[in-house]
Amino acid sequence: MRNGEYLCLLGPTGAGKTTILRIISGLTIPDQGNVIFDGISMNKIEPEDRRAVMLSQSYALFPQLTVADNILFGPDIRQYDQKVKQRTLAEMLDLVRLTHRPDAYPSELSGGMMQRTALARALASGASVLLLDEPLRALDARLRISLRHELRSLAKSMGITTIHVTHDQDEALVMADRIAVIREGRVVQVGTPGDVFDNPASPFVANFVGQSNFFIGTVEEKSESTSVRGELGHVVMARPCDHKLGEKVVVGVKVGNTEVHKEGEGYFDGTVERILFEGRNIFLDVDVSDVGRFSAKIPSWRLGRLAVGDKVKIKWSADKAIVFSMPLGGLEKELRVE
Repeated sequence: MRNGEYLCLLGPTGAGKTTILRIISGLTIPDQGNVIFDGISMNKIEPEDRRAVMLSQSYALFPQLTVADNILFGPDIRQYDQKVKQRTLAEMLDLVRLTHRPDAYPSELSGGMMQRTALARALASGASVLLLDEPLRALDARLRISLRHELRSLAKSMGITTIHVTHDQDEALVMADRIAVIREGRVVQVGTPGDVFDNPASPFVANFVGQSNFFIGTVEEKSESTSVRGELGHVVMARPCDHKLGEKVVVGVKVGNTEVHKEGEGYFDGTVERILFEGRNIFLDVDVSDVGRFSAKIPSWRLGRLAVGDKVKIKWSADKAIVFSMPLGGLEKELRVE
């Protein structure tokens, strides 16, 4: 990855995200491969000499130490000069906005303050790489959203290279310079948030980073868009693709790009099965006989204009739908979250 970059490792539970952090920090020895910092192999370098600090979910603050003492733990171990320690403490307290609480103990702090104290302690250690293992997971929803911006801003202002592990797609999309999607110990796609969201490399990525609807069929026609015909005769349109005519494929489209209307034309006729109010949006499930369930996310101003049991049409713009190769193990296996 690039110096100063904020990279999010995104994947389901058990995908290997924390293991990657432990390997980078030196806490776990890899079976194969190499960890390289600035062109130098780290495989035989002790964890304390790697300048890579791992911040766990629990923050691991010392309960018997004050905020100031927690922050200075690293400089104390390294026997920094007293003037250097005091300057470091002042800079860190100011950076994480805790100048008014240096004498407080962890038990006296809010979740956000503990998170900032742990971050300041990591930065004060002189780390050049910051490894964050779901650092916002233990916080309530409102504070978690607020701290997303704070955490990214702090890391970027310090110019520190950061790898942030999460299974929350919204968190990754908001915070990352780039996202690495990981599954079963393998990175399946790396790209900017916009690229991973709009141009997923597989049906799994399409569904994990923003829920998607899928349709299985064969390529019938190719021109400025791709025509795909299903077994029951339904024809849908998608982006241009490199697949051959007659090839079995999967068409994927985000639920936010799936349109639901009572009138007009559509790819499918369905029945509204469920309506969920989500604030700014309404989430719909629509049952299409013999094809399956399609979901859509539509503006909340349409609440009341659609009801469970309504007959509707489903469609989407061709440029919003992507054609994927048919997964070897089938679509159901491809979409499974371990």
